Amino acid sequence: MTNLTSRLPTRHARIALVLFLVVPLLAAGARGATVDESRTVPLERAEPERRRTRARTPDPAGGGTTTDPVAAPSTSAPPVTTPPVQEVAAPPPEPVDAPPTVAAVKRPPPRPDRTAPPPTAGARPTVSEGSEAVYADDFPDPFVLRANGSWWAFSTQVGLDKMPVLRSDDLLRWERVGDGLARMPSWAACCHHWAPSVLQRGTSFVLYYTTRHRATDLQCISRAVSPLPQGPYVDSSEAPLICQTDRGGSIDPSPFVGADGLAYLLWKSEGTLDGEPTRLWAQRLREDGQSLTGPRRELLRRTLPWEFPIIEGPSMAVIGGRHHLLYSGNRWETADYAVGHAICDSPLGPCRRSAPSPILASRDGAAGPGGQEFVRLPDGSHVLAHHAWDPAAIGYPRGARMLHIAQLRDDDGRLSVGGPWRDGADVGGGLLDVGG
Repeated sequence: MTNLTSRLPTRHARIALVLFLVVPLLAAGARGATVDESRTVPLERAEPERRRTRARTPDPAGGGTTTDPVAAPSTSAPPVTTPPVQEVAAPPPEPVDAPPTVAAVKRPPPRPDRTAPPPTAGARPTVSEGSEAVYADDFPDPFVLRANGSWWAFSTQVGLDKMPVLRSDDLLRWERVGDGLARMPSWAACCHHWAPSVLQRGTSFVLYYTTRHRATDLQCISRAVSPLPQGPYVDSSEAPLICQTDRGGSIDPSPFVGADGLAYLLWKSEGTLDGEPTRLWAQRLREDGQSLTGPRRELLRRTLPWEFPIIEGPSMAVIGGRHHLLYSGNRWETADYAVGHAICDSPLGPCRRSAPSPILASRDGAAGPGGQEFVRLPDGSHVLAHHAWDPAAIGYPRGARMLHIAQLRDDDGRLSVGGPWRDGADVGGGLLDVGG
């Protein structure tokens, strides 16, 4: 048989013929290893996908996500295109205070300064006939405590007295003791000290009060300590106890102790210019009363027409087996200021208003009542301490927010505020019933 290649004219032609016969055979043998490039993730895209997957691998124990390395893909399953990673929002954290920095501040709406002006030399506040006041001088936002065999009362700053203190044997006749706040912390500015309250913890007394945070110019809550109920109280803190800079600041602290001995602190956030409403809050105190622990809960926010523009000054007591919450609403410098009421399931809420109207409002012997606090008597019953203007002189400089003690009654779950308390006798004024 004639050799086929011998008939080809040149060496190059013979090489071409060999390639023509051999290459198809090689291609057929390799066909099973062909890769479908249309299903392959390019390298520059694959690496970001691996990083995102690594960051969000589900935790098999159910605890969120882990950062385990990505396992190699199985050769038995066909490769698939990775879908975009969908961000999952984390549950909102409990509202806690950010460190008070100027950058985080949201301003509260402008309001009159609650600090009482210094009394005019030789002048006395207007006191009308029939006034219900038990202390006929300026004593705003009163808090009343029984300790060491006496009654002690504390008020918002009046003039240069940062925290005026009174003493009484019977809640009806009061004498002035002096200024109970001896030393302010370095972070606090002068002359804006509001709404004090005192909690006894062992042999010490802890004062909670509102003061101006120098760096942010917001009102914030601090604490001071004294071995005596009347002071002097010393504040050695390095920062506020509570300062909700994203809610316009924090004011009006009030302690509450439950039947189990656990103590809580209630207060108000100021609200902001961008529409954040005023709110009432509660949180547990540690055993010594000088710091907070556990979750923070909102109790109420401003909603009712009579409360506009603010609610503030929360106070709580257990009466008739129920947690009763009282608060002030409207403008403190007017006769429209009043006291609202709610029932709470626990010291941390939730709370429900018992009526669409105030439990205590202006009447003949007292205008613009507010700044109220429950006062527990030795027999376990309660009365109400609050301030009010004389109806003939509402607002500064002519008027004064004077101290009042009012009767409280519980009638099968219905809380009632009566007239002035006179050693257990309800003197006129009628009763304002609140459904329980």
